[in-house]
Amino acid sequence: MRPEGDSRRQRNKIAVLSSTLLLAAVFMTACSQSGPGPSPARANTPQSVPVTVSLAQQQDLPIYLTGLGSVTAYYTVNVKSRVDGQLVDVKFREGEFVKKGDLLALIDPRPYQVQLDQAQAQLFRDQASLKDAQLNYERYKSLLQESGAMSQQQVDTQKATVDQLEGTTRNDQALVDNAKLNLAYCHITAPESGRIGLRQVDPGNIVHASDANPMFVITQLQPITVLFTLPEDQLQTVALHMRNGTLGVDAYSRDDQTKLTTGKLLTIDNQIDQTTGTGKLKAVFDNRNNELWPNQFVNVHLLLETKKNATVVPSAALQRGPQGSFVYVVKQDKTVEVRPVTVSGTEGNLAEIANGILPNEMIVTDGQDKLQANSRVEPHQQGPGTQPASIPGSPSPNPSGTSQGRRHGAGPRTSGNQNSGTASQ
Repeated sequence: MRPEGDSRRQRNKIAVLSSTLLLAAVFMTACSQSGPGPSPARANTPQSVPVTVSLAQQQDLPIYLTGLGSVTAYYTVNVKSRVDGQLVDVKFREGEFVKKGDLLALIDPRPYQVQLDQAQAQLFRDQASLKDAQLNYERYKSLLQESGAMSQQQVDTQKATVDQLEGTTRNDQALVDNAKLNLAYCHITAPESGRIGLRQVDPGNIVHASDANPMFVITQLQPITVLFTLPEDQLQTVALHMRNGTLGVDAYSRDDQTKLTTGKLLTIDNQIDQTTGTGKLKAVFDNRNNELWPNQFVNVHLLLETKKNATVVPSAALQRGPQGSFVYVVKQDKTVEVRPVTVSGTEGNLAEIANGILPNEMIVTDGQDKLQANSRVEPHQQGPGTQPASIPGSPSPNPSGTSQGRRHGAGPRTSGNQNSGTASQ
């Protein structure tokens, strides 16, 4: 028979072991319930996809055609000397604006003044001889008619002498006029108004009428023109719109970011360049503040037309599928609908929708790759500082009525270079 102490110790061991097993079972049950696996209730809840949204806008949409252009002066005059001589004086400062008729330079006029004096003296001498011959002709003619003391042959000979001397005086008069013209050419004046460039010849040098290089160049900058090109397929459209009125043209900087000035389309060239398949067009600008300079490279935006009250969406919202273009429209229950649309044209980062979308409908502009029909989304406002956007017709997420950030639906505005790009009709 076992002692009573051994039985008590045995019962204590059994009680401790039972408690340990119970605690282990409770711990394992708790771990299994708090593990990483989703609960059945959470697994049945659909997950929302964060997307960026924007409202469809109704606004005027300008349609532009863009091309590369080069600025050309309205007039470019290479000023050369028309007589040979020494350049004795320059009356202008390099880079200044001159008016038509202003004296620019002076060539030594003394040799041409001497030639004029000689021509005038020769004319005076031959005029005296002509006058004497005319008097003798009148005497011979009178003697022949009154007394017959002079023969008809002598009268005719004297008449021929008068005609010869008259021809000589006319030649002398032409020499006088030529000498006066050369003397005037010594005073070089501006043939057109414009900005004068750097002089190519300094005072003291001998200039010739046959010199290949000009003495200086005058370029007319106000107004000024721009030559640019467009694809030949667009020329007919431009010609049709030109019949309805003058088309506006904007000149942009080399990086196509800064608008320099605004002008109007002047004309279309009469032929197409076969090597490039483009046609040349010329636009004219007032250039009052000298924004443009000859040979400057510019980007030209030709305003073809402005479509009134067009429904536009960001181009990023458009998706392509087997059935054509479509967009994801966010409904009031924050699910998306696949909506087929007809795109009538694009301009910059905007697309004009002919049908399929109504103004103020909310569309997805980013995050479409995670969506399908009836997907639940969490819309965020387009732009920096995104936040949940309120869907038209649904309760406001801000019950207090205070404004949070920018008002959603402002949409992209068409200004500056946002409307640059080739329009598709």
